[in-house]
Amino acid sequence: MALNKADITRTLMKRIRFKNPRKGRQQLLFPELDYTGLRKMRAARIVESVFEIMKQELEKGGDVRISGFGQFQTRFKWARKGRNPQTGKSIILKSRRIVFFQYASKLRERINVKKKETP
Repeated sequence: MALNKADITRTLMKRIRFKNPRKGRQQLLFPELDYTGLRKMRAARIVESVFEIMKQELEKGGDVRISGFGQFQTRFKWARKGRNPQTGKSIILKSRRIVFFQYASKLRERINVKKKETP
């Protein structure tokens, strides 16, 4: 399953709650009404701004570290000799920068959870 910006926005809207500044009679009886959700436009702006900050930092050649998730780095690849798979003709691939992701050990542990074996 691929996760896109709309999915992240929906998840953000569901999980983030703000405390309501005004208290009414209903909120005294039902404390769950004391919180208000995040609006879709605001959640979308938050997601967009986070991705924009990440893009700007990677364009500058910096690293983006997300605690417990991983690290995005830019790496340089030198020009090299390659081959066109359709024609078999040799070509020179230009040097370029690529984005490399290195996952955190916490993420690896969470993904590779071993289930307890029952005897």
